[in-house]
Amino acid sequence: MMQDPRQFLQDCLAAAIARAAPDHVLAAHLPALPAAGRVIVVGAGKAAAAMAVAVEAAWPGARIEGLVITRYGHGLPARSIEVVEAGHPMPDTAGAEAAARIAALVHSAGADDLVLFLASGGGSALLALPADGISLDDKRAMNAALLRSGANIGEMNAVRKHLSALKGGRLAALAAPAKVLTLAISDVPGDRPDVIASGPTVPDESTLADALAVLARYDITPPASVAARLADSAAETPKPGDAIFANTDFRMLATPQQSLEAAAEAAHAAGITPLILSDRIEGEAREVGKAMAGIALQVATHGQPVGAPAVLLSGGETTVTVRGKGRGGRNAEFLLGLTLALNGHRNIHALAADTDGIDGSEDNAGAWCGPDSLAQMRAAGCDPAALLAANDAYNAFGACESLIVTGPTRTNVNDFRAILILPEPG
Repeated sequence: MMQDPRQFLQDCLAAAIARAAPDHVLAAHLPALPAAGRVIVVGAGKAAAAMAVAVEAAWPGARIEGLVITRYGHGLPARSIEVVEAGHPMPDTAGAEAAARIAALVHSAGADDLVLFLASGGGSALLALPADGISLDDKRAMNAALLRSGANIGEMNAVRKHLSALKGGRLAALAAPAKVLTLAISDVPGDRPDVIASGPTVPDESTLADALAVLARYDITPPASVAARLADSAAETPKPGDAIFANTDFRMLATPQQSLEAAAEAAHAAGITPLILSDRIEGEAREVGKAMAGIALQVATHGQPVGAPAVLLSGGETTVTVRGKGRGGRNAEFLLGLTLALNGHRNIHALAADTDGIDGSEDNAGAWCGPDSLAQMRAAGCDPAALLAANDAYNAFGACESLIVTGPTRTNVNDFRAILILPEPG
C-alpha cells in the first residue's frame, strides 16, 4: 500500500539532501597533504561550515589554518578553521570584513603552500569584498536590484564578478604562486565552475559587456561608482588561459543531478516510478509551476510520458519577479502556481523546496500541496490567486499548514521539486 504521500515526498527530499552532505562527499576528493608548506582553508557558501568540519575530520592531526564564511544560522564549530556567519542574500559588514581577512590570508601564501577553497551556493553574497571604488552600500543596492529583477543566477553573477575584489578569478590571482584546489558543491544550472559562488578561483567567461547587458535587459540603473567600474576596461576579470590559473585545480563534490538520482532511488524503493525531467530548469517560478502542472495532468489523464504511480523530479533555479509585498521564496511561489493550475486534482501531490533549508529569506525550506490544499486555503479565508499576485505564497501554504521546515541543511544543490501522481483507486 502507498505510504502517506506527504511523507513519501519528504523522504525523496531527504534523500536528495543526504546525497550532497559534505561529510558524505568531501573526503574522497582531498589530495595528499603537502610535504612542506602551510595548508590554508578558505571558503564561502551555505555549506562552508560543514565542508570545513569535513576537511578537519578527513585530516585529523594536520596543521590547518583558515577562515570560511557561511550564512547566519548555518555555522558549525570547527577545530582550527574559523567560521564566520554573515548576511545572505544581502551582503553585510560581517561578510565584507571576513572576506577582507580571507584576501589577506590567501595573499600570504607561498609557493610551497596549499590553498583549499570551499565553494558552495550563497558564496557570491557572502564573499562580499567590493572592488576598489565601490562601497558596500552600492554593492548592496545592486544586489537588491538584481534580486528583484527576475534575472537568473548566471546573469546576476556576471554583474557581481565585475564589482568584486575576489570573485571572477581574482582570489586565484591573490593566491599565486601557491597551489589552489577548489572543492565545490554546485547550486547552479549546468554546474558551471565560474558561476558557483561567482567563481573566485576559476577563469571568468563573462565580460564587462555582459554585465552591462544584464543591467540594460532588466532596466537597472546602477550607482555612479558601479557605472564607472563597468565602463573601465581595466576592471575586466581574468580569462581562460591566464597564467594565474596554471597552478589551480577544481573538483566537483555534489551536483543537483546526483541528488535527483538519489531521490529517484528512494522512489524506486517505495514502488513509485521516477522520471527525472531536468536538473537545470529556469524561468519565472509561477509559470514553471503552471507548465509542470500540465505535465502532471498528462500523466494522470493519459499515462504519458509515464504511467502512474510516478513521481516527476526536477531541479534548477527558478526566479521571481517581485511585484507584491508578500512573503515567500521561489519554491513556494512555484508550488502555488502549480497548485492553482492543478485545481484540486484528486490524484496529484507535490513538494518544492530549496535544498539549503531556506526558501528565499524565510524560515521554511518550501511547501507541500495535495488535492485539498486550495479548499483549505479558502476555508482559512485566503484567496490563493490574490496571494500569488502579491508574491505571498508563504502565507498561502501557512494557512493550510503545508510549509516544509527542515532548518539549515548546510549544503545546497538548489531547488528540488517532486510531483507525485497516483493511479485511480480500485
